[in-house]
Amino acid sequence: MSQSEVPLTSAWRRKLHEIIYEADTPAGKLFDILLLVVIIFSVILVLLESVPRLGKLYSEEFIQAEWVITIFFTIEYFLRIIAINKPTKYIFSFYGIIDFLSTIPLYLTFILPGGYNALLAVRSLRLLRVFRILKITRFIGEADKLTKAIKSSLPKILVFLFAVVVISIIMGTLMYLVEGAESGFVSIPVSIYWCIVTLTTVGFGDIAPVTPLGQLLATIIMIMGYGIIAVPTGIVSAEYTNAPKNNDNQVKKNPEYRHVNTQVCQNCLAKKHQDGAVYCHNCGYSL
Repeated sequence: MSQSEVPLTSAWRRKLHEIIYEADTPAGKLFDILLLVVIIFSVILVLLESVPRLGKLYSEEFIQAEWVITIFFTIEYFLRIIAINKPTKYIFSFYGIIDFLSTIPLYLTFILPGGYNALLAVRSLRLLRVFRILKITRFIGEADKLTKAIKSSLPKILVFLFAVVVISIIMGTLMYLVEGAESGFVSIPVSIYWCIVTLTTVGFGDIAPVTPLGQLLATIIMIMGYGIIAVPTGIVSAEYTNAPKNNDNQVKKNPEYRHVNTQVCQNCLAKKHQDGAVYCHNCGYSL
């Protein structure tokens, strides 16, 4: 390859990277919109195929449409690999694995004849790809705030869930002793299952207490359930409400802190670069 061809190839790959991985340019936004339409259409296709009458009546049409979608996703998958300097960064990333799994189902039918319907669940994974597309500028700030709120709330939620498990074990054991096998509480695990179902206000109704004491305990568990449902929501909401204050303080200290771009490093796929950044904050590669 001559030296004059190298810049052209590099510029071509950089342009391809901007279109596929970023959404700050008209071409990038158009690609994301097209990808979103194809993803939604493919998921609707999976839903319609699961309807027995439609699946039999339009089986050939469904397969043809699925081939078109599969070819589109296959081309997109390989273009994503070509557009970056380190393909393994993408291939073994979360979205890289999701992209691969959502692309291969139709190809697997050559190896597993008759397994087309069995792979419906794998094809529905395509819906997870929507989260990548929601990187468009107007959603970046809100998505970051929600992600940070969930991460900050995680330790509190885990402690809370541990307390719920302890309560379920204790109350389930009490119900086993009070009701016994005659009422359907044949073992402590079954009683714990009933307690969790009642505590979460699901109430399948497959097991129910019949003794006055058992019904009293069930009433207490039901009342506790209303409070338990509200706790995780309150924890995340509190963290989410405090997030803008924290961001505003950081912006005052460092005006370049806030980012509203979708720049993704072509070398290491790092995100969340500051506005106006020239080099990647992770590997130093030119943006």
